[in-house]
Amino acid sequence: MRNTRDNHEPSGRRDFLKCMAWAGAGTLWLMKGGVLQARTLGGNSGTGEADATFSFVQISDSHIGFHKEPNLDVAGTLQASLARINAQAVRPDFVLHTGDLTHLSKPEEFDTVAELMRGVRTGRIFYVPGEHDVIGDNGAEYFRRFGEKANQGGWYSFDHRGVHFVALINVLNLKAGGLGSLGSDQLTWLEKDVAGLSAETPVVVFTHMPLWSLYPAWGWGTDDGGEALSALRRFGSVTVLNGHIHQIQQKLEGNITFYTARSTAYPQPAPGVGPGPGPLKDVPPGALQRYLGIRDVRHVQGNHALAVTDEVLS
Repeated sequence: MRNTRDNHEPSGRRDFLKCMAWAGAGTLWLMKGGVLQARTLGGNSGTGEADATFSFVQISDSHIGFHKEPNLDVAGTLQASLARINAQAVRPDFVLHTGDLTHLSKPEEFDTVAELMRGVRTGRIFYVPGEHDVIGDNGAEYFRRFGEKANQGGWYSFDHRGVHFVALINVLNLKAGGLGSLGSDQLTWLEKDVAGLSAETPVVVFTHMPLWSLYPAWGWGTDDGGEALSALRRFGSVTVLNGHIHQIQQKLEGNITFYTARSTAYPQPAPGVGPGPGPLKDVPPGALQRYLGIRDVRHVQGNHALAVTDEVLS
């Protein structure tokens, strides 16, 4: 299936050739000239990696502890995703996990995640929690095991080879309808964190719930996400990565590009389709990989159309 969308690309860094691809099992991100490009894990291994500044992988929504249709072995699909990471011809510098490591925040579920993630052959793994990781204890167990220690609230940032990464937490103190929330302390921290950066610095933000109002009726958004985005609009290249909705959605807003990630566990319905969010239960037997497909999105300098191609893993 092939779809085409029209978008007008802003000037500056986004005038570079950009190729983006997503896999249900994870996404390999390459940094070239300050612009993120993506490659399919397990597909065309080595293509384009040699001249990249660096690469990293995003995975999301492992939901370890989930034991229902359509996936009775979420640990197995996470493990398969990690095997793809390890099979890359050029080893990624690190992995970003954008939340919902577990399904019910149980200690044994965190144990399983920690054991599986130990097998990833990358220099570092960075995490943010999902709402399923903070059930019952406001995230105490998650933060003890996986949280960064730089800030009391758990949010943090780091620089890697000229790119500034920001990890935001929007799954605590959820608002009406399940909307995410950052809170005034985190927003104040964010403003200070990026204040000293040049506008030419590429910025990558990763969090669990969408920072934009993707579908508020299902809680697919962040109540005060607009305030965070205001602190980022002066930068020429901003990429926002999130999980939570278990499917591919993208949005371009000025110099800010938003990408959601598919889950390694199960798909969810499209926004507004059906009574509400949750695991798709009508996946035909043996067809789960068809729902964890691959999407290539390409933008070529001088063109105004994004060519979107969806393929399946099976």
